[in-house]
Amino acid sequence: MSMRKLIIVTTLSLTVMGLRAQEVQKLATAGKNGIASFYHSKFVGRKTATGEVFSNVKYTAASNKLKLGSYVKVTNLDNGKVVYVRVNDRMAPTNKRLIDLAGIAAEKLDFKADGLAKVKIEMVQPEEGRTGILAQNVIGAEAQAAKNQL
Repeated sequence: MSMRKLIIVTTLSLTVMGLRAQEVQKLATAGKNGIASFYHSKFVGRKTATGEVFSNVKYTAASNKLKLGSYVKVTNLDNGKVVYVRVNDRMAPTNKRLIDLAGIAAEKLDFKADGLAKVKIEMVQPEEGRTGILAQNVIGAEAQAAKNQL
């Protein structure tokens, strides 16, 4: 094969792969519906798949279907409540749920008493995820301060 043909084939291949990557990214960000659960307190203090120590008061999650380190917006389909979390752990391989949330996220979505919830998961850009988590922390701190004043 001539050098020119090799360059053309390589360029076309990379272009097609780039389009496929964009299609995959669109599917990943389009949103997935599934079941959410929340971490049992027995996991507090254990290392996650990313090496972080798990805490039920941080907006984090585990998933076998979402990329580690990604930020997601989770919407409870029963009540419309929304929470942002960062995926930092994996679930047991046999777990069929879409996401396992830290306790604070389950409380914010108002399903902790039920144990499970139907949710929609949407991938978000890191900036949006970090901003959403920061806002949740500020609102939570303000609510706690107001509660303490009562």
